[in-house]
Amino acid sequence: MERVDFLIVGAGIAGASVGYELAVHGRVALLEREGQAGYHATGRSAALYTQTYGPPAIRALTVASRGFYDAPPAGFADHPLLTPRGVLLVGRPDQTAALDAAFAEGRRLTPTVARLDAGEARARAPWLRPDYAAGAVAEPEAMDIDVHALHGGYLRGLKARGGRLVVDAGVTALERRGELWEAATPAGRFAAPVLIDAAGAWADRVAELAGVRPIGLVPKRRTVVVFDPVFAAGEPVGGLPSWPMVIDVDEQFYAKPDAGRLLASPADETPMEPCDVQPEEWDVAVAVDRVERAARFQVRRVLHRWAGLRSFVADKVPVAGYDPAAPGFFWLAAQGGYGIQTAPALARTAAALALGRGVPDDVAALGVAAADLGPERLHRNGKE
Repeated sequence: MERVDFLIVGAGIAGASVGYELAVHGRVALLEREGQAGYHATGRSAALYTQTYGPPAIRALTVASRGFYDAPPAGFADHPLLTPRGVLLVGRPDQTAALDAAFAEGRRLTPTVARLDAGEARARAPWLRPDYAAGAVAEPEAMDIDVHALHGGYLRGLKARGGRLVVDAGVTALERRGELWEAATPAGRFAAPVLIDAAGAWADRVAELAGVRPIGLVPKRRTVVVFDPVFAAGEPVGGLPSWPMVIDVDEQFYAKPDAGRLLASPADETPMEPCDVQPEEWDVAVAVDRVERAARFQVRRVLHRWAGLRSFVADKVPVAGYDPAAPGFFWLAAQGGYGIQTAPALARTAAALALGRGVPDDVAALGVAAADLGPERLHRNGKE
């Protein structure tokens, strides 16, 4: 039996980042069911840092993460974690009200957000059809995130701080014995007074092993395709690598440059059981159709396709806090599609709460309270 201070289940971005933060306060073991960390949702992210995406708590956590992204600790990464991209939320004439609302909400925390007319939108994303976009909301400071460097930096930092990553260590049994949680895995048995459930789509399954009430987590499939855009002969277009990410204001699709090609998604959210999810042909076809309706190009061949699971609870806000009915059981789950962009601030916040401290001052100043993240909010009035 290996005894540690913090036992973390799941080595994706949530588990790796909170493990990194906690490793300076005690011994950490990070258990991963797969043969490599970050195989599922973390390795299948669109990887964008945007301060205008998601509910208020998400946007606050994203804003609070910017300092880490701009200036990570010495040795954390060999190159910048962020590179310029920019985002356009585009809308058809019938989506003007949605654009106005997105602009008003985006300006609350991000003063550089701008409202664009149709011509300005096409100037920034020249692949849009002239008759498609009636306008846009621009977030010029949105950035691409190097997810591999971020996740790898957390894992290396965890090890440097004395923590341990254990792969092929799916939890098969959990039991509270006295003051300790004991976990059985194919890689051995582990015990700690604090068990952190950062198992992504499997978080409710881990809770059930521990006899803890689930939080109603719903994993949802998100499909991505990659292709070379084909324009009509002689039609001038250029600058693909520097184009902004384009997102339909009602999130019916998005597209962004990716290694000289375009990556796109129908922004599907199909409820699934936790699994090694694969793309469905129907969703691939929907992605192509929605993008082509907005674009001056054709998609003649899909070069790559994949799918990932984004896990949510009812209010689409992450869950970070001790379960009120299970001593020492700490939830860190339901990051949805926001887990990468919020990772630095959410990890600091979760670590502070796990240590019995309050929400960090900079995060609290942006309007995030412990009650906004805690699991008890999901069980009020009998709700799951």
